Amino acid sequence: MFARQAFRPAAALRHNVRRYATEAPKGGSNAAIYAALGGVALGGAYYYMNSGAVTPHPLKEEGKTPKSTSELAKVAFIGGEQGFLSLPLESVETINHNTKKFRFSLPEADMESGLRVASAVITKYKGPEMEKPVIRPYTPVSDTDAKGHIDLIIKRYPNGPMSEHLHNMAVGQRLDIKGPIPKYPWAPNKHEHVAMIAGGTGITPMYQVVKAIFKNPEDKTKVTLVFGNISEDDILLKHDLHELENTYPQRFRAFYVLDNPPENWQGGKGHVTKELLKTVLPEPKEGEKIKIFVCGPPGMYKAISGGKKSPADQGELEGMLKELGYSKDQVYKF
Repeated sequence: MFARQAFRPAAALRHNVRRYATEAPKGGSNAAIYAALGGVALGGAYYYMNSGAVTPHPLKEEGKTPKSTSELAKVAFIGGEQGFLSLPLESVETINHNTKKFRFSLPEADMESGLRVASAVITKYKGPEMEKPVIRPYTPVSDTDAKGHIDLIIKRYPNGPMSEHLHNMAVGQRLDIKGPIPKYPWAPNKHEHVAMIAGGTGITPMYQVVKAIFKNPEDKTKVTLVFGNISEDDILLKHDLHELENTYPQRFRAFYVLDNPPENWQGGKGHVTKELLKTVLPEPKEGEKIKIFVCGPPGMYKAISGGKKSPADQGELEGMLKELGYSKDQVYKF
């Protein structure tokens, strides 16, 4: 629908892309859209913060009631009064200049994490000269039913005590981790179309939901992702997202926007704008059929949706999404 076409005015492009909200595209790239649209600053370092209350361990298959206790998954994180688990670092993979993927082993090889979609974990570390431990939440990117491990993608921030500690860890060292920390309760086909606006490591909760959707053959949800970053190297999970877009071209579209794009960059240049969102997101009139997820740095929340008041209070809807006519109930801020 979009590729191999001559440049057309933004209004025509908007009409063409808008069809994607209700009609599956035949394929193609987003180059013409990027050529017609500009950007607004996401702002600041891309820092993802998450928190919330804990819940009991989940069923192995979401949405199903077990006939017996044997159908319950054997899980590591059960919430409640369990406290922190000390988990050994199994492996480390360098992703880019400041980001690594850390795999931590669960207590038993046949255990699942116990996380539901979407949920996070809390990490804790106390250095020898620290008066109090530092605690940071992260959303694992491994499958919720993966056996024996969880994977965290973590960006190193200057003077960030947790991220610096993690990036200095050696295989075999342990980290205190607690969970699950529930966020948005996903269920197959809960919405017809999900739009995701992410910045930097804010992609991790989005990816958790995306994986759950496309792993389930009964889930027909359509997904649109708008992903803002500083440079091309900062696009986390890029290969995985491209693979999803190639495998499900009628249901998954990704729009990448860079603050500092390379010379031959074919995606969005500058920053995420209201015009881009108006063009690629499903329309507000779709009501409960749609949901918009937002996750990124404080500057992004301020520009796109307004920030949260607290982990338990989403706050009022502000920014571009309010100006475009979306309601508070249509937006969830991770």
